[in-house]
Amino acid sequence: MSDCRICAMHAELDSLPPWERIHLDEHWRVGHGWGSLEGWLVVCALPHVESIDRLDPAALTSLSPLLAATGAALREVVGCERTYVVSFGEQPGFQHLHIHVVPRMASFTDTQRGVGVFGFLQVPEDERVSVGRRGQLAEQLAPRIRAGLGRLSPYRGTPP
Repeated sequence: MSDCRICAMHAELDSLPPWERIHLDEHWRVGHGWGSLEGWLVVCALPHVESIDRLDPAALTSLSPLLAATGAALREVVGCERTYVVSFGEQPGFQHLHIHVVPRMASFTDTQRGVGVFGFLQVPEDERVSVGRRGQLAEQLAPRIRAGLGRLSPYRGTPP
């Protein structure tokens, strides 16, 4: 779709920075979000679909192991207690299936837990996770996600 920002990113896959290609396979791209929370990942369907029920069977089958491997990698790398998995796709330009995988840290206050976690996206640019740190996280997360996929199912994503 011409007004879809995620499709626009996918049109330039080869030129995306490493933190936008932490994992890439025939169905999914995992990238680091731009908010103020280290390890906030976004799993994006490669084809333009707007809801999970529109995925083809192969993409749907591969999603659960990818989410589990991504959550496990986040626990190892950022030390979160659990991960939130959320998909809305309501904002103009982002009505493309994308799933937020958000590390929930032990240090979160009551107001930062649950839907309050979205406050981490509403920060000034100078408070966002730096490009350098997103690159470091990508280097640490990518091999762990691949290893997790290898353990979880016969599904195998191809490395970026």
